[in-house]
Amino acid sequence: MTTDSSSTWIMLGFLVLMFALFYFLIIRPQRKRQQEHEATISALKPGDRIITIGGIYGQIESQDENSFVIRVESGTLLRIARNAVAYRQGNTVK
Repeated sequence: MTTDSSSTWIMLGFLVLMFALFYFLIIRPQRKRQQEHEATISALKPGDRIITIGGIYGQIESQDENSFVIRVESGTLLRIARNAVAYRQGNTVK
């Protein structure tokens, strides 16, 4: 093997190692959190108390495939997108 060939392999190995570290430290945990959030959102039902991404606290009154209707403390009904729910009240943020 020549010096150029061995340095190429070392550089290629370094790049593969960096990609593997990037995947296991950033991509994989983010994907896991996203799947857990989707499972939480799909399990919500009327009566559950939620907190939206914007910080609005409310209780789910009804739902359809794209949105929730929530009742806030003043009694007002709001329609919000499903992906606007941060988490169910009582769950801790991880």
